[in-house]
Amino acid sequence: MASRWNLAWRDRPAEEAALLNPAFCGELIARATKDYERIRAAAFPLPLGFVVLPLVLHPPTLSALPGRANTTFATWSANNEALLAELPERTLRLRPISREALLFLTQHRALTVDGAGLRTGEKPIRLTAKAETTTPAVDDIRRAASLLGRWFANQGAPVQIHQTTVQILQTMGVTP
Repeated sequence: MASRWNLAWRDRPAEEAALLNPAFCGELIARATKDYERIRAAAFPLPLGFVVLPLVLHPPTLSALPGRANTTFATWSANNEALLAELPERTLRLRPISREALLFLTQHRALTVDGAGLRTGEKPIRLTAKAETTTPAVDDIRRAASLLGRWFANQGAPVQIHQTTVQILQTMGVTP
């Protein structure tokens, strides 16, 4: 029996194929990466790349994300324990989609992956261009992905990137 993630795109449910396609999911990870890099002047930690989709594509979590990137992560996490209790399972379920999106981005040279993490590639996605056809829900998801990049970048001291990444993941219940 084939896994649903191994199905050809034409054989997947239309809604799933539209929302979870590598280009759109890759755009979300690229948005988080770009804003993280802009603030930290460092690579976006690869493990954080795997929590972008579970956070922004889950409507209850999306609506609970803070409006500002200077919100304290620990406080937000404490106030949203119920949502975060499900995050490890969502992260595991979306791992194949995140991998496919990262592969898409690296194949198109929109992102690079190195020992430090994710970096904007030599052919970055144009993230400022507004799509001709979009919806308010998709615009909210795009804004949230950018917010995550800024929010994660604002956590901890710049010299403690690895430690801060581990703390963020542990706070969310995700094992690095």
